[in-house]
Amino acid sequence: MSTIYFAGAISGGRTDVALYREIIAALEAEGHRVLAGAVAAEHVTSSGETLDSLAIFDRDLGWIASADVLVAEVSMPSTGVGYEIATARYHYRIPVICLHRPAHTTRCTAMVAGDRGIELIEYSELSDLLPRLTASLAKYTAAPLGLPPR
Repeated sequence: MSTIYFAGAISGGRTDVALYREIIAALEAEGHRVLAGAVAAEHVTSSGETLDSLAIFDRDLGWIASADVLVAEVSMPSTGVGYEIATARYHYRIPVICLHRPAHTTRCTAMVAGDRGIELIEYSELSDLLPRLTASLAKYTAAPLGLPPR
């Protein structure tokens, strides 16, 4: 399977942490390695982690660099998630899949929705999302000619 960097809001708000944990658990159940750090941690508030900013930055960029694909839940706006998406897409050149619940925010930011290189999956329920996310990940993690994924 693949290594996935999972991004979701921390400073922008923590109302979706249970959803993040469910998505991550489903991905891990399929055999993926998920790098999520504080995003899925119940004890982390919108104030962030106890690590200093430099340590978080270095750790998270290292994780993005080692990932095969970045999956970001973007229904809760977050400057940090936007930074991670841009870094994955334009610096490390890894595929990006963004997940968005239209009922949660009026619209997905144009910088994500308008980027033709980002796969945007709109969903309302987790049961609707998971099969679509699995199919999307299969496109990016299939090994051509028997070679291991990136």
